[in-house]
Amino acid sequence: MCKKTFERLFDFLKIFPHYFIGSNADLPIVGGSILSHDHFQGGSHIFAINNAKIEKRYKIKNFENIDFAIVKWPLSVIRISGKDDKKLIKLANFILKKWKNYSDKSVSILAKTQNTYHNTITPIARIKNSKFELDLVLRNNRTDKNHPFGIFHPHEHLHNIKKENIGLIEVMGLAILPPRLKEELKLLSDYILNDKNINHNEKIKKHAQWVQHFLPKYQNINNNNIEKILKREISQSFLEVLKNCGVFKRDQKEMRAFEKFINTLQNS
Repeated sequence: MCKKTFERLFDFLKIFPHYFIGSNADLPIVGGSILSHDHFQGGSHIFAINNAKIEKRYKIKNFENIDFAIVKWPLSVIRISGKDDKKLIKLANFILKKWKNYSDKSVSILAKTQNTYHNTITPIARIKNSKFELDLVLRNNRTDKNHPFGIFHPHEHLHNIKKENIGLIEVMGLAILPPRLKEELKLLSDYILNDKNINHNEKIKKHAQWVQHFLPKYQNINNNNIEKILKREISQSFLEVLKNCGVFKRDQKEMRAFEKFINTLQNS
């Protein structure tokens, strides 16, 4: 992840202005499956993040002609837009460099431990209303004793649904779920409908606590609605997954911490 990454995104948009393009991040846990190559993905699909609302706008010194905002999204997203792609690239690179070295212990963000760096960005570019638009999703891949798979990664109680890394497509709001769920959900349906003990089946006992949590919400579960209920609950779990991956959570304290990082950009 570097200035050249942003240049390539905009080079692509100049040829294919009707497509979005993004890149997986460049660190384990928050990146793609193969970190030794540039991993770009693009297309004409409209993801949920495209329609996400702007939460707050800012002005950044020396980039006053660039629109700068925080996006209302489960992950921590800065959106910059304007007609001058060179200026956008310069600002994106400035943000990346600042973020790579940024720490805030009050919200568990450490840029570096020993010789290992933890901060990076997942970028997504598009053209909207005749302007270049670039979403910069802030990522951190640090682990600790409570979250050995990643502090800003799907937390352990969600691993029955999603344990794998959250990459570009999922950052934009589309869940890529493990194929094992197809068979497991069929088994779960049978066990729920016939009131069988989920803990007695090795393949699906990982889902027992999850099912016990949401089952009381539904009065009448039957063959006609069980699939819809399970899909709805998986969607809720995926939303929680995305919230786990946000380096600044959506509560008041952490949004103030997000603003604190924005202030470092304004005051440079």
